[in-house]
Amino acid sequence: MLETENLGKTYPTGDEALRDVSVTIDGREVVAMIGPSGAGKSTFVRCINRLVEPTTGRVLLDDRELTGLDDDELRNARREIGMVFQEYNLVERLTVMENVLSGRLGYVSNWAALRRNFPPEDVERAYELLELVGLDDMENKRVDELSGGQRQRVGIARAVVQEPKIVLADEPTSSLDPETSRDVMELLTDIAVERDVPVLINIHEVDLAERYADRILGLHDGELVFDGPTVELTEESKGVIYRGEEPPESATAVGTTDPTDAETTGRRAEPEPLSAED
Repeated sequence: MLETENLGKTYPTGDEALRDVSVTIDGREVVAMIGPSGAGKSTFVRCINRLVEPTTGRVLLDDRELTGLDDDELRNARREIGMVFQEYNLVERLTVMENVLSGRLGYVSNWAALRRNFPPEDVERAYELLELVGLDDMENKRVDELSGGQRQRVGIARAVVQEPKIVLADEPTSSLDPETSRDVMELLTDIAVERDVPVLINIHEVDLAERYADRILGLHDGELVFDGPTVELTEESKGVIYRGEEPPESATAVGTTDPTDAETTGRRAEPEPLSAED
């Protein structure tokens, strides 16, 4: 279970990016965080694993406080937090398999890491995840030969191979075309269910959040102004989050479900089959 208590972040410039944000995320929940640009979404996600240091408040993962850990303790704690990045954050000259296995670096010695010597069970787990994300025939391809969608799938596999207690995704669809964005969102929701792990997604496109998330967090100017089931995200709620701005959506609605489907079921749409070409 992830908890943040009165989390705040003020930058040296005096800009207050977060103000007293308190949330609890548990189970196999898929949570989407939405809000206008500059609302503090990325800052919130990065404060959880302390890629950005919070100024005030606490972050707890299964009752272990992360905000007070020293560097060595934090390094160990980060093994339990999978991270999917907007720009993939992969080593492009390495192969798909090598990038996925980098998610296990926190579990092997420095010498083993230098030699890229991983236990057989780690390699087996990596192969299983490559099959899950639709890249089971690409383990020896260099990452710089892949499309954006394929790179993001590698990033997801790398996050999941850590066997994390939560997966954080920081704008995982922002560099992708609409169809591939839907594939990536479907993959993240599948992982939440199949791996029984919560997924927190900072996402720009409101329609994708409504389609795939179980719960919505809405930020405006660093404050949490909405927290509830996706079916409760009304036009009035969006108005509170975006304050006169048009809520952003994906570039095309082709292939998306009717919004009333989500309102009726209270759940995300059923995933479509993935293809390795995306």
